Amino acid sequence: MISISILGSTGSIGTQTLDVVRDNLDKVKVCAISGNSNIELLKKQILEFNPEVCSVMNGINAIKLRNILPKFCKTEIVTGMDGLISVATHSQAHIIVTGISGMIGLRPTIEAIKLGKTIALANKETLVTGGEYIMHLAKKYKATILPVDSEHSAIFQALQGNKHESINKLILTASGGPFLGKSEKELENVTLDDALNHPTWKMGRKITIDSATLMNKGLEVIEAKYLFNIPEEKIEVVVHPQSIIHSAVEYCDHSTLAQMGLQNMRIPIQYALFYPKRIKNNYETLSLSKIKNLTFEEPDKKTFRCLDLAYYALKIGGTLPTILNASNELVVNLFLEGKVKFLDIPKIIEVLMTKHSVKKVESINDILDAELWSKIQIENKQGVLSGLIN
Repeated sequence: MISISILGSTGSIGTQTLDVVRDNLDKVKVCAISGNSNIELLKKQILEFNPEVCSVMNGINAIKLRNILPKFCKTEIVTGMDGLISVATHSQAHIIVTGISGMIGLRPTIEAIKLGKTIALANKETLVTGGEYIMHLAKKYKATILPVDSEHSAIFQALQGNKHESINKLILTASGGPFLGKSEKELENVTLDDALNHPTWKMGRKITIDSATLMNKGLEVIEAKYLFNIPEEKIEVVVHPQSIIHSAVEYCDHSTLAQMGLQNMRIPIQYALFYPKRIKNNYETLSLSKIKNLTFEEPDKKTFRCLDLAYYALKIGGTLPTILNASNELVVNLFLEGKVKFLDIPKIIEVLMTKHSVKKVESINDILDAELWSKIQIENKQGVLSGLIN
């Protein structure tokens, strides 16, 4: 029996992880979960899966959850960052699913790594902001990091049974998002609804916007470098609108191995939970004869500038990837709130990357300090930034 903790059980990754658990109750037990604002869903999850601990980041919401749970429920409700860490470091948990979004997932993940836990990694910020530092910790504490993102899971699967030195390049596929083929002029007045209308994947709001700007793919390039110990010049992004090939590896003999499947995040989640075993499920089967056409093209880096910003941040290293990630997170929130335009997103990120004095990442404090710097720049100087981008 595998025991798991889920950081972000009410989000897209978390709910789909629980779908996998629901199908495998004889193999998987949930010992701890975390959420924040969706207390009704947390209540349902607690009553169904009976975790020992549930963390609610917001203290008021934690009290509300306690009050709506039946008296017979023995799940301990904890709160704040200490609560998140208690979920990530639960003594019974073999695997920690990091489905929580944002840099808030960094500290709990680090604490789990220090205990030698297996991390089923879906939180991009962990490796984007502290890739070298995190992988060093994982090696030091003998923790295992397994990718959950469909692209990195695809690469991980395509690498099985092959030697690292035989890798020629990694090929990350991108759907292209809702604005594939659009010019910069056509994107000047796109709406939030336009940007959230992803053609192939159903995801959270923030990651859907990241897909529309191609920042999501840029962050995945950074992750891939550290997950697979590959230099950035050997990581290629290819636009594949059908989202059937999730990514591929080209080897030194010019053989290319790709992992294919329908758009179902439960498959990479299941692979991470049961690795190295593969187990049966009842998910829909891919029929190539029905798909018929698979197309590929180069990304439009001139229109979708976030991808090149990510490559540049990766090349420079240090705290610059943190600035890229943190500023993107903050500016995307401004776009979701209707305070900036879609094309302002890469402009503001580039301004902050240019202004930042890069430092080497030697501890989590270096990452958190860089995040705070970005927050101060955007929250306290929005007028200045607007002047710079216009």
